[in-house]
Amino acid sequence: MNPNKGGFMGKKDIVTKDMIKEIGRDISMYMLGIDIQSEVELVDKEWTRVEKRESDIVFKYDKKIVHIEIQNDNHARMELRMLRYLTDILFEYQGYEVSQHLIYIGKKNCNMKEQIEQNRLSYSYDIIDIRDISCEGLLYHTHPSAVALSILCDFEGKDEQIVVNTILKRIRELTIDDDIEYQNYLEKVTLLSANRELEENVKKGATMLAIDIKNIPFYQDGLQDGRKEGSKSTLEKVVIGMLNFNVDIEIIQKVSGLSVEQIENLKKDKTKS
Repeated sequence: MNPNKGGFMGKKDIVTKDMIKEIGRDISMYMLGIDIQSEVELVDKEWTRVEKRESDIVFKYDKKIVHIEIQNDNHARMELRMLRYLTDILFEYQGYEVSQHLIYIGKKNCNMKEQIEQNRLSYSYDIIDIRDISCEGLLYHTHPSAVALSILCDFEGKDEQIVVNTILKRIRELTIDDDIEYQNYLEKVTLLSANRELEENVKKGATMLAIDIKNIPFYQDGLQDGRKEGSKSTLEKVVIGMLNFNVDIEIIQKVSGLSVEQIENLKKDKTKS
């Protein structure tokens, strides 16, 4: 992908080499199903015959090489370009097992070829359209990087703002004791969101999340009254308010003490009213 065309790999002032390494490892593990247990080493080399492309992710571990190409648009001869990369990698790393993957993040339908069968040559690589991957699997992963990557995946018809809010809340939960780490992942999500035109959704979600509902007076008063007096009316109002903010039911359950069934009933009542 041409760095001048934008996208999350094109902004060199934001996406550092460490972040590229982190995203590359996570993409491999969470999207490509590659089991990586050892440390990875980012290969930062300008191939002698191929133009240097900052968006390439090439790293090695054990005796294996993983090459991931992030593509934001359709390239007419992508199969030849990938083959050129393969030969350059093999010249440099003889005896390594090489796997190549193109992850397509563009808006148009992917129509690139993934193999070459001609002149006694049989070559292929993997093409993954990230929109074909359900965000659910990554959204509820225990690693915040995987959650961040879910913003590029298939929302499966769900409301965009609700999904974005859930992504940010999941990352906040996973980095609850480290504000710096949370800001790092928020920056990553913001960068990734540009490829789906969700920047405003992320801004809105981040602003909403910055309001700690547990510190709001009406929340504390309502929670205390509802629990001490045995009256659910005030507590239910608080829960309805949280539902209006699209707070996850799991989170509401934890802070309110209500069952999932009770919360679902309140949600139905709210919809009817």
